[in-house]
Amino acid sequence: MKYKIALRHTDEGYSVSVPGLPGCWSQGVTEEEAIENIRDAINESLMAISDLYADAEVREIEIAI
Repeated sequence: MKYKIALRHTDEGYSVSVPGLPGCWSQGVTEEEAIENIRDAINESLMAISDLYADAEVREIEIAI
């Protein structure tokens, strides 16, 4: 699965967030560290989301833009 990330250079290093997963963000001293950290944050966010819907019937829909 692929997610777009927003990477920003800061005075302390790099800040990174995932626009498609509100509240999912991380940071790192280097760009590489920030990207590795956001991978972990994405996995944790997806696990938390799946826990919320454990007893629900989940479906997919397609939206035309």
